[in-house]
Parts: sequence; structure tokens; C-alpha cells
Amino acid sequence: MATTETNEIEDQELQIPSALPVMALRDIVVFPYMIVPLYVSREKSIKAVDHALAENRMILLVSQRDAEKETVEVDDIYDFGTVAMIMRMLKLPDGRIRVLVQGLSRAKITQMDMDREYIGATIEVVTDVEVDRAAVNIVALIRNVKAALEKASSLGKSISPEILVVVQNMEDPGRLADLIASNFELKVQDAQEVLEIVAPLDRLRKVYSVLNREIELLTIQQQISTQAKGEIDKVQREYYMRQQLKAIQHELGEGNELAEEVAQYREKVTKAKLPQTVEEEVERQIKKLERMHPDSAETATLRNYLDWIVDLPWSVQTEDNLEIPAARKILDEDHYGLEKVKERILEYLAVRKLKSKMKGPILCFVGPPGVGKTSLGKSIARALGRKFIRMSLGGIRDEAEIRGHRRTYVGAMPGRIIQGIHTVGSNNPDFMLDEFDKIGADFRGDPSSALLEVLDPEQNHSFRDHYLGVPFDLSNVMFITTANLLDPIQPAFRDRMEVIGISGYTEEEKVQIAYRHIIPKQLEENGVTGYALKINKSAVRKVISEYTREAGLRNFERELASVCRKVATRVAEGKAPPKRITAAAIEDILGPPRIFHERLMQKNRIGVAAGLAWTAAGGDVLFVEATVMKGKGGGLTLTGQLGDVMKESAQAALSFIRTRSAELGIADEIFTAKDIHIHVPEGSIPKDGPSAGITIAVAMVSAITNRPIMRDVAMTGEITLRGSVLPIGGVKEKVLAARRAGISRVILPAENRKDLEDIPPQIRKDVAFVFVEEVLSVIEEAIAPLAAAQ
Repeated sequence: MATTETNEIEDQELQIPSALPVMALRDIVVFPYMIVPLYVSREKSIKAVDHALAENRMILLVSQRDAEKETVEVDDIYDFGTVAMIMRMLKLPDGRIRVLVQGLSRAKITQMDMDREYIGATIEVVTDVEVDRAAVNIVALIRNVKAALEKASSLGKSISPEILVVVQNMEDPGRLADLIASNFELKVQDAQEVLEIVAPLDRLRKVYSVLNREIELLTIQQQISTQAKGEIDKVQREYYMRQQLKAIQHELGEGNELAEEVAQYREKVTKAKLPQTVEEEVERQIKKLERMHPDSAETATLRNYLDWIVDLPWSVQTEDNLEIPAARKILDEDHYGLEKVKERILEYLAVRKLKSKMKGPILCFVGPPGVGKTSLGKSIARALGRKFIRMSLGGIRDEAEIRGHRRTYVGAMPGRIIQGIHTVGSNNPDFMLDEFDKIGADFRGDPSSALLEVLDPEQNHSFRDHYLGVPFDLSNVMFITTANLLDPIQPAFRDRMEVIGISGYTEEEKVQIAYRHIIPKQLEENGVTGYALKINKSAVRKVISEYTREAGLRNFERELASVCRKVATRVAEGKAPPKRITAAAIEDILGPPRIFHERLMQKNRIGVAAGLAWTAAGGDVLFVEATVMKGKGGGLTLTGQLGDVMKESAQAALSFIRTRSAELGIADEIFTAKDIHIHVPEGSIPKDGPSAGITIAVAMVSAITNRPIMRDVAMTGEITLRGSVLPIGGVKEKVLAARRAGISRVILPAENRKDLEDIPPQIRKDVAFVFVEEVLSVIEEAIAPLAAAQ
């Protein structure tokens, strides 16, 4: 934009009409006495120019509020503008016109006419108020403004010398403010604010504040430029001095550090016995390093990369302990029970002994917290003679955690798989991926998808980390994953892993583990090993049954640790420690019992059936209560915070009973005059699952026929509308819960007969199992005969 000041029409008395055509300006504000060329392309603006030239050559120039808007309405332009004289007009070949205009006076729009072929407006001319130019405050302000403008120019603000000369000779405060504002490249909104200030003195103060703010910005900008220049000069000076130092060292025959470093890398490559493709890539990078400046940033990045490559155990591995008896002894020392897991490890050793080259198995231990999944991984590594490394996957959301970052990123490094291999220094460690069911995903990628390459035996022999950029063989690694639940794990992973369930420990197993591992460990950790302290088995059993409810051992170990601390406190106080901890003493040490398990009922009850439920802490006995009451008929009320699946099971059980009412000896009138209420106690605990189907059915039949249910029977199984009993899961945990409650008979679906293998022999001896295929068989087994009921 070119602006200048002229006296061409300053002294002419021009009569400005009250109605003028309007031209909307996109990104400029025209001030009085300002001459500026404008390019006009919009049809209405061209028509406005034509009308002005045909009349008195005057036009009102008004700025748009939104410069992007093509078609303007009344609200799209400011109310204040400048009346201008069109001095010249030139039509261009592309249809536009170029006009040269000079601002005459401020004007305020009082009314707009948008219906013509051009925009018209009725205006009110605004003239400057006369001020006393000789007044001291006005003279001082004018001088300050002129000085500020000169300072801004000296700091680098682009202002033409002609404008500076005109400013120095101008004493009118209003004209001075307009001149500076028109040549200071203000934003449209700021320039419009200056235009709308009518009082010359106020307008000049506004311009002065704008000048001061610009001076502050220019000062800071100059400081930044000076600082940047100083830093550049410093770098150049250091480079020059280094070159001089290098020349001196060359003359003295010293300081060829880069050549020595390259020689060391080549020596390490030879020792590492890299695969051919990797060795070729490393050699290419070493040659690149030779050509680089030793002090450049890229050289440091390349050195870091080469250090990772040559330090990885490409050909280093530990020798497996293939002696099966020795491995069995180590596994038995570390863990009691867990026969399936031990058997699988010994099978691997047997095959490894017969075949030297085989792919490492990928095992997945699934079970509740505290059952020893992680410690079992350490024990397997000790039995095999391998190094162990553990990586927790809980909360990982970035794919780069697995595959690493590309070297183009600042601070890039390999993924945690390669980092783990590098840390242990062996390419065949026992690698545990903990919390596998808690992997997350977000916008940065899906770590689980990246792990597919790691855990797929057909792909992991050439695992390619983004940072390394070369394949690394993971087929010798024994991967062990752990999870609390199997459902969150993707099917693609389950297909590649050998899932081994660790459901939890029986009471007898916990007693054995306590005496073999936990009690000796806690006696030592609490400093009471030398006091011949004994804890009775009855005391241990009391801690298990009345102070903990879990499938694992963590809380159990904490309670035993608490017992040992109480003894340590007595010793520290100078009192004689007890020689033996009995069951009676446990309540004094740990306080009143905190766990109350469901117990066997004292007598047969009508409408109360014992069901078996699986929980994350093992299993539990769940009593289902049913009652029949007067009502509208056919109504079913369900309480006890039941889930949708359990509600559907109750509805299916009711439908089955109604369709088989004749076989069950139930009169049809019951369903038209009575309502049924099903309740499962412990209402604050959510309950769900299909395995309570037969329990609900038995409770309903008992309540309707008024026949009691055998008190020593518990059951579990899914019901269908046809009356079939479908198989369920968690048999071991449920049977353990039944035995803990003193139940002697357990009714199971016939298809769950195979699950008895997982139940310890002692429990199979104590509990009688009844396998059924039909709900009618369940009712016969669970509900007392009519004679017995009478």
C-alpha cells in the first residue's frame, strides 16, 4: 500500500453532499488527506465508482468487518468511513478498474440503501474540533509523538524518509495522528478505532500509545536478533578454534580420535558375529561415520546407534540345563502344586534334549492375583539355567514401546523388547510379559498389534525394531505371558499362545506352602528366626479361612507377617516370646475374624437352594431364596443386584416350570393367582452369569410345591427352555467353595465330568459328585422326597 500526503485539495472548500455511493474496502482503512490506489473488482463497487464519476467524483470509503466476505450487508461494514475524491480511473483488461483516491473528511453513516445497483448511504460529515496549537500540553504531546516515530524508525520500523520530513513540519494534532496511523501498517480494527476518534487530541494520544507499544516490540526484537547473532558468532569462533587445534594435532601426530573409534567399532563387529545382512548395514553406517565431522549432532546419533548394534547378543546365549531330574527338583523347591505347569516345562526340556534346534514355546499363565504367576516365570528360568527378564505391559499405549522409535526422532531408542535382550546379554532368555490383559491403545498406535510379530513363531525369527532397522532373531526366546482374565486378550494372541490356567490353591495347598515357604521367609524378614517359634496347623488354617478370602497368597502372607511382627514386638520390649502360636491365639493377635463364609444350613429349608459361583478370589457358595405369594399371577420379582444374564436365567427357569407343571405336580392355578419372588442375599454385591440357572429352578420348584431342599447339596449349571443342563466353567473353584462350606454333594452338568481331573484327590474323596443332563434330574436329587418332607 502506497500512501502520501498532499495539499492539492487541502485549501479548497468542497461541498460534500449528504448522499454518496459507498465502496466497501476489504483490508484497508483510508484516512482524510491520504492518497491511495485501489483495485476494484466487485460489481457493486464498480457501479459505485461509475456513479461517483458521473456526479461529483466523491465516494464514501468504508472498511468491512470481515475481509473474507464477498457480498456485504448493512451489518458487515463499519458505521464510520472517509469521504474521498476519485482523482484518476483506469480500466484493466481483466474487467477490474484501478482508481486513485484522496481522503477528504470523516463521515458517519446515518442510513444505508442496499437496493440499488450500488450501495448508497446518507451521511453526516464529521469535522475536526479546532484546538489551541500553542497550548503547552498539545506542543509537548506533538513533540513526544514525533520523537517516538523517529525512535521506531531507528529500531527498524519501515517508514519512508519523505513521511518523516512531512511529520517534522506538521503542527496540526489531528492531521499528524491521521498521517502516522495511515503509514504505520495498523490492523484494520486498530486503524478503525483511530478513525472513529473525532477529538484531535484524543486521536493523537491513541496514536502515541500505539507508537510506544511498537517501540517495546521492536526493542525486544532487536535484543533477540543481537543474542542470536552472538550465539552464531560463538559457534563460528569455536569451529575455527577446533580446526586450528586439529591442524596442530595433525602436525604433532596426535588426536586422530575418529579413526581410532572406527577401528574399535570394526573390531566389535568381528567379535559380535553379526548376521550377514546386519554386518553389511553396520559397515555402511561405519563408512558414513568416517566421512562425518566428529563434532556434529548427527555423528553423536550414529555413534549411539552403532553402540546398540554391536552390544546386542547376536550370537551369545546361555546353555540350557537339560537334566530333567535337576529341573524338577528346582521347580518343586520353588512352588508347591502347579503340576500342569511343571509338567509342560519338563516336556519342553525333554524335546529340547532330543532336538537341539527348536522354537521357544509361548506360554500364557492365566489366574487371579497372588497365585504365583510371576514367581513361576523366575523359577522356570532358574530350572532351565536361563537369564530372566520381566516387562510389565499394564497401561502401555504406545506402539513405540514395543517396536522402538525411528532414528529420525530426537532421543530415539529401541523398544523394550530389544532393551530387555540387551540388558540380559543373551539371545535366549526367559522373557516374561506381565499383565498381558491390561494392554491399552490410543492415537499413538496399538501395542497389541505390534506384539503379534513378537509372539508369532513364524515371524519372530526376523523381528524388526524401528530403531535398529535390521532383523533380530527372537525365536530362541522363551516368552511367558501372564494375565488375570482371558477374555480381554485378543483372539489372535490366544491362537498363538499355550494357555495354562492357574485357578488358585486349596486350603491344604496353602498350609503346605505356608510351612515350606511363607513362614520361614517371614520369620527371617522379621528377625525372629532364632526363637524357635512354631505356628500350629490349626492356627494357619484359621488365618486362611477366617482372615483371608483369595485364590492366591498375598493377603495370607501379610497376615502371617503380622503374626511375626507381633512376636518381634514382644521380643523388642524385653518380654519372652511365645513358643507356639495356636488357633486360639490368632484372634488375640489379628483381632476378630474378618471373613464369614457361607456355612451348611442346620436343616432342610423350603425355597432355599445352595448355588456355586466363581469369583476372582476363587469360588463361593451362593444361596438362592424363593417365595410364593398372592398376586395377580405370573409375576416374577428379582432382587439382590442381579445382572441381565442371571435375570434371563430366572425367566427361563420359570418358563420351564410352567411348561412342565404337570410332571412336577404343580397346579396351573398357582401361576394365575400367585407371584414369585427370587432373592440372592448380599445384595450390595453385583451378581451375574448363567450357571445359577438350575439353582433358581430348584428354589422355585421347592417354594411352589412346599417341599424342602436337601441341606447338604449344592449345584451349578446353565438351564435351557427345553430343560437341558449345559456345562459351565470354574468347576475347581466352585467345588473348593462347596467343600469349605461343609457340603457333601455337588450337582454338576454331565459335560463337566472331565473337569474332575483338576480337583485334588483328597477333595474328590470328601465330596460326592452327581452329574446330570436334565433339570428334572436335578430336582429329584436336590429336593427331598414328599414322604421325607411330610
